[in-house]
Amino acid sequence: METWELFSIIGTISFALSGAVVAMEEDYDLFGVYILGFATAFGGGALRNLLIGYPINFLWNQTTNFTIALIAMTIIFFFPHLSIKPFKKLEILFDSIGLSAFAILGANYAMELSLPVSAVIVAAVLTGIGGGIVRDLLAKRKPMVLHSEVYAFWAIIVGVLIGNEFITGNLQQLILFFAIFILRLLSVHYKWSLPKRSNFQNTSVNTDSHL
Repeated sequence: METWELFSIIGTISFALSGAVVAMEEDYDLFGVYILGFATAFGGGALRNLLIGYPINFLWNQTTNFTIALIAMTIIFFFPHLSIKPFKKLEILFDSIGLSAFAILGANYAMELSLPVSAVIVAAVLTGIGGGIVRDLLAKRKPMVLHSEVYAFWAIIVGVLIGNEFITGNLQQLILFFAIFILRLLSVHYKWSLPKRSNFQNTSVNTDSHL
């Protein structure tokens, strides 16, 4: 099995389960779990293909990935006691794995088309976070990428490293996968975040109060 196929399977399972967990948190029925899971697993790839010119019909040829995602969602729906509770921890875990795997996969697709570094970065970001955005919007949640810990930044790093060919071989990409996965979990644990407007407003208020 080629490395990109491995990342595809890992990312598909992880994002499908991420969508399924969110659906169960929202008390969706089985059909809703499947819909949200599939949208999360394949939404980012669809957006990527549309923007970088990769054949969109490629998504419908992923019979194996569709089957694997379906089996994974069915298992977690009917046997939730097999999972680590609470579901929120699972959501972060699956999302982190999917982000890392799909960002690398998206960058590789762009490299396969010999696109410039900017397009590689866009492909990495869209593939890595697109499914999560679709999931959150369908679940009527504020998209994680807009307010949560450092999130899209890790996908950008993947695009920069692969686009500039700092990371090339299979072993290097596997190391990158684990590095991004761990960094994502660390950013959640330590609540790393990009600057927000409120941070500057609070600083201004504190400064004024001492005048």
